[in-house]
Amino acid sequence: MRFVIAVLLAVMSVSGSAHAADIKAGEKVFKKCKACHVVDKEKNKTGPHLVGIIGRPAASVESYKKYSKALKESGFVWDAATLDGYLENPKKYLKGGKMAFAGLKKQKDRDNIIAYFESLQ
Repeated sequence: MRFVIAVLLAVMSVSGSAHAADIKAGEKVFKKCKACHVVDKEKNKTGPHLVGIIGRPAASVESYKKYSKALKESGFVWDAATLDGYLENPKKYLKGGKMAFAGLKKQKDRDNIIAYFESLQ
């Protein structure tokens, strides 16, 4: 089932989502993440840094030692589809993950934060 959802999300991201992504709005949404993550330097906090997150294999920041077994074994590569599913509800998307964040329920918030991440590449 997860595979089907990921494929559908990938198709949506290629064909364009229903919401136009807004990088500035994504930067604002990211403020919810700043307690645990940074995007502007390779410095880990409670969670790993997110520099270069797009296209990066999950659990691959070598300096971060607190990844869950579930994330290490996930085989995820962080792209728009994977991030969309994960950010919507991390605990549901990845059983056994450690991220305490409840998720971003609004599609436009997820679209915007992903556009923000993409703009930093």
